[in-house]
Amino acid sequence: MPDNKELTIWQFFKGKGLNDFAVAGIMGNLYAESGLNPCNLQNTYEKKLGYSDTAYTAAVDSGAYGNFVHDSAGYGLCQWTYWSRKEALLSYARSVQKSIGDLTMQLEFMWKELQGYKSVMNTLNGATSILAASNAILLNYERPADQSSAVQTKRAGYGQTYYDKYAGVTTIPKEDNTMSKLYASTVIAVAVAEIGYKEKKSNSNLDDKTANAGGNNYTKYARDFDQKYPQWYNGKKNGYAWCDMFVDWCFLTAFGYAAALSLLCQPERSAGAGCTYSAGYYRNKGQFYTSNPKPGDQIFFGTSISNCTHTGIVEKVVGSTVYTIEGNTSDCVARRSYALGSSKIVGYGRPKYDAETGSSTPAPAPTPSQPSTGGKTVDELAKEVINGKWGNGADRKARLTAAGYDYSAVQNRVNAILSGKPPSKTVDELAREVIAGKWGNGADRKNRLTAAGYDYSAVQARVNALLS
Repeated sequence: MPDNKELTIWQFFKGKGLNDFAVAGIMGNLYAESGLNPCNLQNTYEKKLGYSDTAYTAAVDSGAYGNFVHDSAGYGLCQWTYWSRKEALLSYARSVQKSIGDLTMQLEFMWKELQGYKSVMNTLNGATSILAASNAILLNYERPADQSSAVQTKRAGYGQTYYDKYAGVTTIPKEDNTMSKLYASTVIAVAVAEIGYKEKKSNSNLDDKTANAGGNNYTKYARDFDQKYPQWYNGKKNGYAWCDMFVDWCFLTAFGYAAALSLLCQPERSAGAGCTYSAGYYRNKGQFYTSNPKPGDQIFFGTSISNCTHTGIVEKVVGSTVYTIEGNTSDCVARRSYALGSSKIVGYGRPKYDAETGSSTPAPAPTPSQPSTGGKTVDELAKEVINGKWGNGADRKARLTAAGYDYSAVQNRVNAILSGKPPSKTVDELAREVIAGKWGNGADRKNRLTAAGYDYSAVQARVNALLS
């Protein structure tokens, strides 16, 4: 199967009427800017902002990060940087109800934007060479600081690679995944970004997290397989139980088509939408375990491996508890937790991930009696993060999670500190507001307090003390 991003981009611009030279010239520039990654955050800003590509995208989508327009960070396929272009991109994404990192949305926006570059479009519409098309994009659309002849040659060379691969091709080439890194933290980050998604009562508003909520098993996850990847399963799946489709969709989104199938041990046109079949695929490859789960494992529930009834993704293991992210749990995507010895757990399918730097020597995990944020407060951890003690991006998330800490709570506090806007209320004030019902209950309360930059554990401990 193809690299789906490559083929999607190629076919998009071909569908706009451009010839092979023009499309190759465009793609060579997009590769130079972002590696064709629509979620790409400019590398120098990952450390400055404390976000990985996936976490930044999710934070912009959810509203947890509100400085997308003015942070000067390059983002997306074209590495949009200037505030007015980022503002227009964000506005367009919201108008079509898509993620800021959605590939097709960015392509449509880029095409719309290109219509304002008349000389570029004239060259593209009549392109007679890859170099001419590439230079039109480089010099008059992207306009990076370095526009030297060496850069022109390099970008045209990238374009030549795509030309050789796709020009005039009517059969789909094989995917080249040699440069991909298959990290457990990547698929976990994708799953985290989906928390709160509710299944729909009908086949509409599928891309909206909460609209049209109902119990009829309609989801964007099944829709994507049915429409975009019809060879994945053995038939159409929308309207059916979707817990396993959610897991597969997270892997597909994180790693692309071929790599996801390989990690999940599944063939094409499989029965992998069913939990029992999925567990069997892992077992057939010798990758099914009944104990010692690891982050990124696919957890299976039921009575036996021949009768699995539910599944999810292991987010972390702390002491004697396994924490998961699951689809189709109470008709939504949500976090859950279980005792490791729970009779509900059948076992774990373990994808063959690449080893992650820094994840082999995590800090000691807290004992079961410690709070979920571990032995240190969120403030202490945030200061350590800022001082560089926990690494960056996916490495930071993996190390904090492996140590038993709540990565989202820590990262939100880091962002609050770096924004120069410290929380404005004391723990006592917040505790009294919680008791008065102003911050919701359970997971909702935790999410809202954390998103506002407060230490949930400290607030909840004060609430308990006041109520005791």
